[in-house]
Amino acid sequence: MNWNTVINFANNGTPAPDKRVEKTPEQWKALLTPEQFQITRLKQTERPHSGEYCSIHSPGVYACICCGTPLFDSSIKFESGTGWPSFTEPITENAVNYIKDTSYGMVRVETTCNTCDAHLGHVFSDGPKPSGLRYCINSLALKLA
Repeated sequence: MNWNTVINFANNGTPAPDKRVEKTPEQWKALLTPEQFQITRLKQTERPHSGEYCSIHSPGVYACICCGTPLFDSSIKFESGTGWPSFTEPITENAVNYIKDTSYGMVRVETTCNTCDAHLGHVFSDGPKPSGLRYCINSLALKLA
C-alpha cells in the first residue's frame, strides 16, 4: 500500500470485502457501548490520548469492534504522537474502505471497515517508510485479539 493506492481506492472504490455484515442502527446499538456506537456508526472522533490502545504495543491483531474483521497487525503499529493508535498499513488490501472526506473545509481520506462500514478514522500520507502511510484510528473502533 502507498498513498497513490489509497487515493485510487478513494476515487474509484476499494476491492470487495471477503464478506459483508449489515445491521440496523438498533441492532448496532444493542451490540455496542454508547461511545462505540457514536464513533463507529455516527462517525465521531474520540478525544486524543483518551483511547485504550493509544500507547500499548501488545502483540496481536486489531479487529473491528463491530464485526470482528481483522484490520491491523500490532507489528505495524507505531507512535505517531497524534493521540490515536497509528498503523502503517491494513492487514489485507480489502480490509479497509477508503472514502474521500471533504468535511470541515479539509480534504482527507476516511477509513471504514470494509465488512460492516464502521467508521475507523482517517489515513494520511505522513507516515513512516516503507508505506509512508499513517492510519489514524479511534481506539473505540478496535479490539485487540
